[in-house]
Amino acid sequence: MRFGAWEIVLVIVLVLIVFGGAKLSGLGKSLGRGIREFKEEVGADQKEPAPKTEDPS
Repeated sequence: MRFGAWEIVLVIVLVLIVFGGAKLSGLGKSLGRGIREFKEEVGADQKEPAPKTEDPS
């Protein structure tokens, strides 16, 4: 099932009518902030060196 341009435009218009522009912009900001924080945390985990283990012998 493929969506055409008119179906996508109709869905966008309906979402704007139901939620309003202000709520959508706030949602976009929250989503962007969450993605940015997630990337920072993943990057921080990869940059930390692995803990050294002592050789028991």
